[in-house]
Amino acid sequence: MVLNNNINHEVISNMTVPQLKALCKELRGCILRTVMKNGGHLSSNLGTVELAVAIHYVYDVFGGDKVIWDVGHQAYAHKLLTGRHSRFDTLRKKDGVSGFTRRAESPADAFISGHSSTSISAAYGISTAMRLKGEDGAVAAVIGDGALTGGMAYEGLNNAGKTASSLTLILNDNAMSISKSTGALARYLAQIRSTRKYYCAKERVKSALSSVPLVGRSLERAVAATKTLVKEALYDSSNLFENLGFAYIGPVDGHNIEDLTEALSVAKLMKRPCVVHVFTRKGRGYKPAEENPGEYHAVAKNGVVEEFVYDNVPHSDGSFSEAFGRELERLGKEDSRICAITAAMKYAVGLNYFKNSCAPRFFDTGIAEQHSVTFAAGLAVQGMLPVFAVYSTFLQRGFDQMIHDCAIEKTHITLCIDRAGFVGADGETHQGIFDVPMLRAIPNTVIYCPATYEELRRCLSEAIYRTEGIACVRYPKGEEPDIMGKHFNSAFDPVCSYYYSGKRSDVLGITYGRIASDLANACEKTGADMLRLVTVEPFPQGIFNIAFGYKKIVFFEEGSVRGGAAEGFLAELAWRGYRGKAECVGVADGFVPAATVEEQLAMYGLNEECMTEILRS
Repeated sequence: MVLNNNINHEVISNMTVPQLKALCKELRGCILRTVMKNGGHLSSNLGTVELAVAIHYVYDVFGGDKVIWDVGHQAYAHKLLTGRHSRFDTLRKKDGVSGFTRRAESPADAFISGHSSTSISAAYGISTAMRLKGEDGAVAAVIGDGALTGGMAYEGLNNAGKTASSLTLILNDNAMSISKSTGALARYLAQIRSTRKYYCAKERVKSALSSVPLVGRSLERAVAATKTLVKEALYDSSNLFENLGFAYIGPVDGHNIEDLTEALSVAKLMKRPCVVHVFTRKGRGYKPAEENPGEYHAVAKNGVVEEFVYDNVPHSDGSFSEAFGRELERLGKEDSRICAITAAMKYAVGLNYFKNSCAPRFFDTGIAEQHSVTFAAGLAVQGMLPVFAVYSTFLQRGFDQMIHDCAIEKTHITLCIDRAGFVGADGETHQGIFDVPMLRAIPNTVIYCPATYEELRRCLSEAIYRTEGIACVRYPKGEEPDIMGKHFNSAFDPVCSYYYSGKRSDVLGITYGRIASDLANACEKTGADMLRLVTVEPFPQGIFNIAFGYKKIVFFEEGSVRGGAAEGFLAELAWRGYRGKAECVGVADGFVPAATVEEQLAMYGLNEECMTEILRS
């Protein structure tokens, strides 16, 4: 066993090929055991083991070189090779090793990476700063073909190709992001992969010419002058990366440690912008993940697969995502105007059902949330009813498009916001706590926050058919909570958009969404009254009249209270002249770290026990 906390570039760079292969085997075993126990991203990390080892063979991340991983969920082997082996069993746990790269965790992590398509811009900035400071270190960025579908990656490519810095972009090409990569770029990379004959032929010719006695080197130099013509004849087109100013090496077998170390060493020696095109296989070394890489993209604790994968999943409302997906499929069958959009998350957001039934109106844009919002707006102005299903954390990228392309002219699109609120172990980069403050700031926007599957169905219909401008339906990860029916009416009223328990005390608890279940139990224990909102923007006007009947009001919000619904409600209540005691409980400052959802709710006073104590105080 060679894997331990003391392994580093010096140790790895002195290993023999058999030793490097043994190290890869250890890494793969450690990743598999830990992820199956703790949960995490499996397929992507099993696919980058040899690549991580080769990178640390060539680059010294503690000696001046910098490596950026895009996205960080493919960097588990990198973490194990940079002093975090002894703590790796804490992966994705509270106060443990993050599931993504973070500078605060280790100096070996050059840049935070929870959202995709950022690595090229970051690497260009880092390499430029190093050059300006006179530092000699090299910079490498690992970006997947899925992340290369994001528009920001092209902004980075457009600028980085002109740098004089030592910058290598390692394109980890596995023909997938979370879902299978789609679009023109995927076809382009497939074309490059299909022309490996050029590289093999070139090496055979070079070797043969060099072996000719006396004149071999001269012949080799003469033939080199014609290589562009030969390459273009084989490609039938120019190479995108070379045209943007990068040298191009590859494709390289991403599981051949000798080829990888050679290619990366050459790229580093060039001291100029270079693309090393590596092809890998997600799930490498674990047969179930190799055969179903999408299924094993994310694994929950104890080896339970989290993602939707198979198209023949039995009808079961096992989560909000699936309840949404089934309902949109039903609506789509009835109305040919409905279109569904995903940013490379078809299974994760439940749109596989819609695709099966309404394929011509299903669109996977790749990792391109900004494009998705404006694309939806384009559909809308021509009379279609677009529905963009997206994680809360990723919707943040489309803020400008929501304002400029949708809200100003009340262009009607529906945003179905999955993973709203706390999401658990993915940590700071993925919590869905900013969508309510962000969306409340945009005029002509309506926000629905259903707490049950049935409410989700009704809110979806309201959003699509009876709302102008931007209609948002937000819901949490996982299953619906146990809402205590005796506290609420049985039917959703789209006019009033709230539930009220009735007046029985001087204390009122207010909330919306998933945590209503805990608040209902807390109110039952304390005798407090409860108001649950279904629409948090705009506020139903009747709730202010209700609030004036109470001496104490506590608004519990599973999200940021800065600019959130709680802060907005209490500000308007004060403006209307309320003089009682009022407070909001939620994420008052900072970011939510990795932990279980239950731990996160307790940390911010949003579970039943905390709510009970706060209502009684």
